[in-house]
Parts: sequence; C-alpha cells; structure tokens
Amino acid sequence: MIETAPSRTTPPLLEVRGLGVAFRAGGETVPVVRDLSFSMQAGDRVALAGESGCGKSMTCMALMRLPPTDRAIVSGEVLFRGVSLTRDAAALARVRGRRVAYVFQDPAASLNPVMRVGAQLGEVMRRERPAEADARLRAAELLARVRLPDPAAVLRAYPCELSGGMQQRVMLAMALAAEPELLVADEPTTALDVTTQAEVLDLVDALVRENGLALLLVTHNLGLIAGRCRTIHVMYAGQIIESGPVAEVLRHPAHPYTEGLLRAVPTLDRAQELRDIPGTVPAPDELPSGCAFAPRCTRRAPACDEPPPNTGLTPSRNCRCWRPLGADAGREGITT
Repeated sequence: MIETAPSRTTPPLLEVRGLGVAFRAGGETVPVVRDLSFSMQAGDRVALAGESGCGKSMTCMALMRLPPTDRAIVSGEVLFRGVSLTRDAAALARVRGRRVAYVFQDPAASLNPVMRVGAQLGEVMRRERPAEADARLRAAELLARVRLPDPAAVLRAYPCELSGGMQQRVMLAMALAAEPELLVADEPTTALDVTTQAEVLDLVDALVRENGLALLLVTHNLGLIAGRCRTIHVMYAGQIIESGPVAEVLRHPAHPYTEGLLRAVPTLDRAQELRDIPGTVPAPDELPSGCAFAPRCTRRAPACDEPPPNTGLTPSRNCRCWRPLGADAGREGITT
C-alpha cells in the first residue's frame, strides 16, 4: 500500500528540464535521449518504464553525469532542490554519490572482485570517517539494515563468495551509507532469479519507506510498478511518450506502446494470451521520419509515417493513435 503522495507545494527534489544526451559517432552526432522533462518531490516514487534500448538507463546516468554520459553531449538542465547541477560542477560533486545514490543492474559487475565487502563499504561512507572500530560497527549495522545474515562474516567476504541476492543487498547497503535523499534503482533485479527479485524489491520498498527516501525505479516490466510507484513515465526511442499516475496509466493506457507493454506482462490466467511487441526498438541513428513506434504498431496508418506536426504538444499527443487518459483501453488484471 502506497502512502499519500507528497505535497506538490514544496520545490521539487529533482527537476529535469529538456534533457538531451547525444554521442559523436562516425563524424555525426547521434541523440539517444531527446527533450526529456520530469520532476520528483521529496519522498516521491517515480518509475521510468520501457524496453531495453529506450534510453532509461542513459537518462539515469545523465542525471549525475555518470559514465558513459561524462563523454556525451548533454543538453538541458538538471536541478536538485533548486540548484542547477548542469551549471555548477561543485554542486554536482556534492550531490553525486551522497544525496543521490544508485543501485545498478548487475551487482557482480558493480562490486570490486578483489576487495572485501567491508573495505568497499568503508570507501562510500561519509568523508568524516569515524574511528576504525566505529566504522566496522557502522558497516555491520548497514548490512543488518538490508537484512543480511551474519554481517560480520559478510564484511570479511569477497563478492564472489556471495549469492546474487546478497551482492545486491550489499549494493543497497553501500547506497544507504551516504544517507541519500534519492535512490536511483536501475533495473535492480535483472540479474536475479524470480524469487530473489521479489525479496529485493520488497526490501527496496521497506528501505525507501523507513528512510524517507525518494525512489526513481527503472524497469521494463510494468507488473513491478503496480503498488510500488505513484507516477510512471513510459519511454520509447529516447523520449517520454506517456506519463501519469500509475493507477490511471495501467488501467487506461493512452499510447499503443504502453498497451503493448501491458499485454506482455505475464498473469496467472492461463486463458490470457501473452503477446509480445513485434520488432525491436529502433537504433538512435535509424529512427523513422514519422512516429518512432509506427513500424511496430498494430494501428499503423499511412499518416503515421509522416513527420509529426509541430504542435508543441508532448510526444504522446503527437501520436495519431493517442487517446486521452481515461479512455476505454487497457487490460484487466493489472491493479495498484
């Protein structure tokens, strides 16, 4: 059960204005994220959803200029509590890894394989480092907070001695060590089995609630969002194509792509046909001239292949198949 949404009268915790990310390739500039805007309040829970290749992870990396976006052409502006991180490198350094923490897809790739867990936890603690004994005690407390059994043994272990679920819990402990205000969870269960996925997601929910954190959850599975987030932004081909309250978007999707994602969510109803979306997300340098989703859309019409009119509306409303939120569309079985 999600609590009442935070007040919208306070300044946003995170505000993204017209974010663009592009890379130089073969003498050309290829955009991978285009004109993306959204905001989050303190304590908010927001999801970025879409298939692999839609630009979700690149968006998250660009917020704090993490690799590979440190080598990209980044436009637009990112503000944290009203302070521009785009224009103020010192402000970005103060926020990155401290007030904004990340948990990534593959914990085995994120942890240093030749360092013990205790040493890696020590590296991410605040610069005002406590005495060695106090540091060990705090590290053990962090591991206990993420519900790892025998924290003392885990501190002495190397990552390869831990299961995937335990490694991801260590990553969560490292994120909490900096006492952040915003946790960015980029597909945190991708490398885990189904049972462990549920345990890690439940743990993330509990930690966000207990520590009063804001959560930006990145996922391709809309079924994971129901009951966990308040707002959803659906991404396709580097753009947000649909946004809204999770309950409304899942019950009445406005964009054909969102409908396709919902149809691809497995259910326990054997009579319910599981349908995928034909084709793949187009490469950033191979976008069609019209609607980016048109080549895969079941409602494609000749007009969809024409460049969208310059209406000043959001990308979802430029789609000729877009229907107002609340229209009679969607899929039974997805609840919030």
